[in-house]
Amino acid sequence: MRLNRLGRTDIDVSAICLGTMTWGQQNSEQEAHAQLDYAKSQGVTFVDAAEMYPVPARPDTQGRTEQYIGSWMQARRNRREVFLATKVCGSHRIGIGGHLRGGSRLSKEQIHAAIDASLQRLRTDYIDLYQVHWPDRPTNCFGRLGFDQPIDADSVPIEETLAALNELVAAGKVRFVGVSNETPWGAMEYLRIASDKKLARIHSIQNPYNLLNRSFEVGLAEISLREDVPLLAYSPLAFGALSGKYLDDRRPDGARLTMFPQFARYTGEAGVRATHSYVEIARRHGLDPAQMAIAYAVSRPFTASVIIGATTMEQLRSNIAAVELTLDDQVLAEIETVHSACSNPCP
Repeated sequence: MRLNRLGRTDIDVSAICLGTMTWGQQNSEQEAHAQLDYAKSQGVTFVDAAEMYPVPARPDTQGRTEQYIGSWMQARRNRREVFLATKVCGSHRIGIGGHLRGGSRLSKEQIHAAIDASLQRLRTDYIDLYQVHWPDRPTNCFGRLGFDQPIDADSVPIEETLAALNELVAAGKVRFVGVSNETPWGAMEYLRIASDKKLARIHSIQNPYNLLNRSFEVGLAEISLREDVPLLAYSPLAFGALSGKYLDDRRPDGARLTMFPQFARYTGEAGVRATHSYVEIARRHGLDPAQMAIAYAVSRPFTASVIIGATTMEQLRSNIAAVELTLDDQVLAEIETVHSACSNPCP
């Protein structure tokens, strides 16, 4: 398994990270443990969770994902062998997290409450990477376009959020901190405040990145490279769309978009056209479309790790094996041709 340095830490993380958001909804505890066992056997040491998982977020399932990871680490007695990441919810005002703590926010009090609850579910006394899941301030994330957000005086200031995260580091509950679903302005603000106030520095940005959504390259990629804050790429398969399994209006039994059609970010008309083109490139070169998509994300110079998720062991084996695939110049050129003709159809 290829390893990459995480920001300015002294830690190398596996280039494939095991995502977990289906555990407790589409996957049972036994299935989650089987996935963890297999991933670890293949050199995957990086596991990513969140307090709100599984997805779709619901009050009756919230926290199950962390519980499953905790029971696995306890049963295997391998906590020190896992680089464990989880997240604290951002503001509930985007329509997620309203059932958490009376409405999730990134205040000092809520961050301290959130970490203690996560530590209890995970059955550990520390988190390796603790991330802000999405901003507290009104801004574009989760595919929203057209910036018309107000400058909201009621938002929890980034300085308060970062100061609280710094307290967790000082207390030994967290080793490193990062952000997710963040913008160029937000990333630089975290870095500026850390420098000015001598607070914990962010070491990663977990944002969507895939062949249908390379918007990270506009602004954030330069920050990643110049400031040593690498990308943790989520949705590398665009909710499975880049495997090609949803093309021609197919909806396989048990597939994520079959079960949850509200997740339509990657299945609009432009996205489907681009997906056809990318799948054709893969098949023309004898490649698995899903592995090609993952290998592309892994190969980017600003990427530290690509977060893969799977509901079956067959998917998991294929996704992890993609790290061994090197795309040749012809494949890369054809990918860029499609991207130039249809750039970021699903941001």
